[in-house]
Amino acid sequence: MNFMEILRTAAFALRGNWMRSALTSLGVIIGIAAVIVMVSVGQGTQAEIDKLVSGLGSNRLDISGGGGFGGGAVRLAAGSRYTLSEADADAIRKEIPEVEYVAGSMRGGIQVVYGESNWSTQWQGVQPDWFDINDWVIASGQPFESRDYSGAAKSVILGNTVRQQLFGDQDPVGQSVRLGRVPFTVVATLKPKGQGGFGQDQDDLVVVPLETARRRLSGATALPPGAVQQISLGVGRAEDLSYAQGEVEALLRQRHRIQPGDDDDFSVRNIAQIVATRTQTTRLMSLLLGAVAGISLVVGGIGIMNIMLVSVTERIREIGLRMAVGAGPGDIRKQFLAEAMLISLIGGVIGILLGVVGALLVGRFGSLPVALNGRVVGLAAGFSIATGLFFGYYPARKASLLDPIEALRQQ
Repeated sequence: MNFMEILRTAAFALRGNWMRSALTSLGVIIGIAAVIVMVSVGQGTQAEIDKLVSGLGSNRLDISGGGGFGGGAVRLAAGSRYTLSEADADAIRKEIPEVEYVAGSMRGGIQVVYGESNWSTQWQGVQPDWFDINDWVIASGQPFESRDYSGAAKSVILGNTVRQQLFGDQDPVGQSVRLGRVPFTVVATLKPKGQGGFGQDQDDLVVVPLETARRRLSGATALPPGAVQQISLGVGRAEDLSYAQGEVEALLRQRHRIQPGDDDDFSVRNIAQIVATRTQTTRLMSLLLGAVAGISLVVGGIGIMNIMLVSVTERIREIGLRMAVGAGPGDIRKQFLAEAMLISLIGGVIGILLGVVGALLVGRFGSLPVALNGRVVGLAAGFSIATGLFFGYYPARKASLLDPIEALRQQ
């Protein structure tokens, strides 16, 4: 028998009991649709989280003051003490060549006022490299000049959220705003970034020179000379990050005269490790979703095997007649395998259509991100073919091994 004859015979056999064939293919339909929807949701979630954490930067370290022990052996939180200074940042810049950018910074909350409008936000006092480390781009106006950093100039750069709340569509460059009670001149605005990797609004901030923040915004806090809350640094190559972290920790321990065995008075956060952890977590979630969908497909395949075994039992006399008129074991095996494949393929096509529609509906009306691509559909089609082959082979082989004489004796 050629391929077309085998296919025609298989279709005729399935049509003879179409209701049972349709119910059998239902398991494959559900399994394929579940594979497409769940894998698409998993990939969409992965892409969304990658997008969120990419704004953190994968080639940077954040060093915060504190982290040592205070009185009574109570451990202090990172950033709770001013144990870092601009001199530490300068030493890192000079002594660790792998470090490309270094910037000390301070931060705090403040009320920004323009005319009758006001907005509660966060201020950041920064050094020049802070913009490169955090990938901030000027949208309008000009960045701070060298004399702004050295002279504690009352110049401010607005984040997009603050600009919209205070000025709407008006250009704020050159306007005067009050940070607390201190008047500042807006010299620039920042391009929007949107939501950050931890869910915060990255654009809800104002930026001033570090010395300005220290003198005019830190309030009555008694600060050590040149103190900073945090030092951020960026390396030129991602593979140098771990080495640079070790060198920075050793340098700061030396500068702060920390004895071996004593706790650090600073803490280092490796952004790349956070990104890698989140990526691994979402990848495991995607695999879990795919595994759940795969179980549905296996259940559908078992249903095909069960029905094909029943079909073999019901058609023993037919098999004997075919063998008696010249059909060989290979022809019988091909026929029953073709029937299993046809059930699986029909279910696969319908399942792909339902899966694509379901993924699009989830992406449009649901709260879950969806990334539907051709590879997911191709994967589902491959599963459909593999299901028919794998679960149809045993019933087809059992049919081909029947003895013709014993088969003809069946009533």
